[in-house]
Amino acid sequence: MTSMISEAGNLPVAFTSFVGRRHHIAEIRRLLGPARLLTLTGMGGVGKTRLALEAAAASRKAFPGGVWLVDLAPVREPSAVAGAAAAALGVPDLGATLVLEQLAGYLAERRALIVLDNCEHLVDACAELAETLLWAAPEVRVLATSRQTLGIAGEHVLVVPPLSVPDEAVELLQHRATAVRPEFQITDLNRAGASRLCADLDGLPLAIELAASRLRTLTVDQAVDRLEDRFTLLTSGSRTARPRQRTLRALIDWSHELCGPAERLLWNRLSVFFGGFTLDAAEGVCVGEGIARHEVVDLLDRLVGQSIVLATEHEGLPRYRLLETIRHYGRQRLAESGEEQRLLRRHRDFFIALAERAADSWYGPGQEENLATLRAEHANLLAALDHGGDQQAELALAAALRFHWCADGFLGEGRRRLDRALAAAPEPTPARARALWAAGWVALLQGDLTTADRWLTEAGELGDQLDDPVVRANVHGFRGTLALFRGRFEEAVSLFEGAVAAQTALGEEAATVFWLFQLANTQTHLGDPRTAETGRQAVATAQAHGERWNRAYALWVLGLDAWGHGDLKTAMELSRAGLEIQRGFNDHVGAALLLELLAWVSADDDHERAGRLLGTVRALWRETGTTLSVFGPDLAEHHARCEEAVVRALGPEAYAKALTEGGRHDGPGRGIAYALGAGAEPAAQAAAPSPLTRREREVAELVAKGMSNRQIAAALVLSPRTVDGHIENIRAKLGFTSRAQIASWWARNPAPTP
Repeated sequence: MTSMISEAGNLPVAFTSFVGRRHHIAEIRRLLGPARLLTLTGMGGVGKTRLALEAAAASRKAFPGGVWLVDLAPVREPSAVAGAAAAALGVPDLGATLVLEQLAGYLAERRALIVLDNCEHLVDACAELAETLLWAAPEVRVLATSRQTLGIAGEHVLVVPPLSVPDEAVELLQHRATAVRPEFQITDLNRAGASRLCADLDGLPLAIELAASRLRTLTVDQAVDRLEDRFTLLTSGSRTARPRQRTLRALIDWSHELCGPAERLLWNRLSVFFGGFTLDAAEGVCVGEGIARHEVVDLLDRLVGQSIVLATEHEGLPRYRLLETIRHYGRQRLAESGEEQRLLRRHRDFFIALAERAADSWYGPGQEENLATLRAEHANLLAALDHGGDQQAELALAAALRFHWCADGFLGEGRRRLDRALAAAPEPTPARARALWAAGWVALLQGDLTTADRWLTEAGELGDQLDDPVVRANVHGFRGTLALFRGRFEEAVSLFEGAVAAQTALGEEAATVFWLFQLANTQTHLGDPRTAETGRQAVATAQAHGERWNRAYALWVLGLDAWGHGDLKTAMELSRAGLEIQRGFNDHVGAALLLELLAWVSADDDHERAGRLLGTVRALWRETGTTLSVFGPDLAEHHARCEEAVVRALGPEAYAKALTEGGRHDGPGRGIAYALGAGAEPAAQAAAPSPLTRREREVAELVAKGMSNRQIAAALVLSPRTVDGHIENIRAKLGFTSRAQIASWWARNPAPTP
């Protein structure tokens, strides 16, 4: 769920160079052999996270099961730790079993490295997570960063010291100062001052980076003098009375005071975001009373230049974030200003509007992009739900996130959030009515039919009381799903037909596709000759409105019907078409159903391929914590017959081997890539030589070194606009969407420029 690398894992590509600490990286790699849990401890700002990421990246080859970063900084509740880890590893939290059990099952046979970053505020929950995973998965290693140890048996601890002064510290100062002032150099004239500056900053990387940003306008000696004044005030003249944590606080105070009034105001206000933010979010939440909307982009750019804000990416989407030390400082300043509650309300309202836009436009184009946006904002969305003070707003947001919960692997979180919101706000309001049928949908997908029945009954009664036709239409449809899951097919057909009619009467033709594909699915169970007609109507409706997610399910139903009638060619084509659509989603269930059907089709003439596909499907169902039987007993029977046919044809040993091989293609993306014949991840496919010009290869190399566009422009003596154009050309030629992918590509293709 972050910028992906070509190997299994989710480590982000760093956009600044790493300086020093080579012996620490070697020591971490050495310890990760005998030590199954290694915790890096040290004060804030000493560089624990960056060191852990560099060591993890250097260890990739030792962990074929993946190297995964779990960023716990935005996680507020101990109960959410396992869910955060599941999201980072791409394991869907469907709530059918405890998510911690799902994680343990997923990792049981993998040799993987899990990086638990920022554990100090959730030590007990992190200890439980680490202990459970290490007990269940003997080949897993955990690398944690925390200001305090996790305190469990077998934990090894490495205390991360500050950078050595002058060597490493001065080298970092030069690297970071050059980024903001390309002509800056450490010379014989300023070397002593640079060493003194780094010594005054106790070799703390964060403090040095903040100070380096000031060398854009100050000389080294001027920076030393100003810091000396700051430290004198801090310690009342005693140079021996300053602990390192107070050094960092003094440096951040100084950085804050050197900002302009509007920059300080934006810094403080940005602290309400969790897990990062976009420019749109900053403009939507932080403007007013001292900051105009058109000023935000320039203010943000200035804060990036001062190392207060970091520019980053998530699944190719540009984002910004504050380091936790910087964010906590800004939050304290915001609280002191009296603005905190107003900003938190604006934060909540912004994300309610974002979620409602995604929900309202769901049955149209842009579904993949909307889900990617909600994934990127997951921490902010949970923070908005936790804001408190307005229970109706919490209900509205929990309901508006229904596609995030149900279509993107967050069912367990959705269930918890909807249950809590409904319990806290029993008043018969429109917001409660919507949350009730959304909760019913979540419970249905979890197989909790009793709870679903209860929520839908109350939603129906409240819809009648409020005379809300939208609520009534959705309750009607989900009662059809309930009847389908209970095997009452005739009743389900009637309810789905009623839902289609009701939605059509409301002028919501696009939304009928959701009920049409389920109607067609029910008709297959009955052997109804109208199945194909209904399925084609669903596909046509989806195509007319640019809808894709339900269209993939409609293609699955049509393929199922064709397979049932012996038309294997059509079933194959429809399955592949559905999988092509599913490439853009993170839908374990949809991918599993289509891959299952493809296995049944393949079993007619290619038993080995069918066996491998069944292995891929088994891995997907295991990740979801559910089974095919939830979607109909006859589907489970078809699976069993396919399996029996493959075992007869291959023999038990060959079948077991095929299952194991197929199981390596875990996750929807890898499973689909294998089934469609790609055989590799998109990033890996791009490893072949590409038609980049000489200049484009130079730019790609500097991107891989972590330079920003401005730094590249300075290095190559180009205008920033020209560099922007080269980056866009590189992305277009390689089929990439992010700088992270460019960096990964260059790592595999580092040929010298011709």
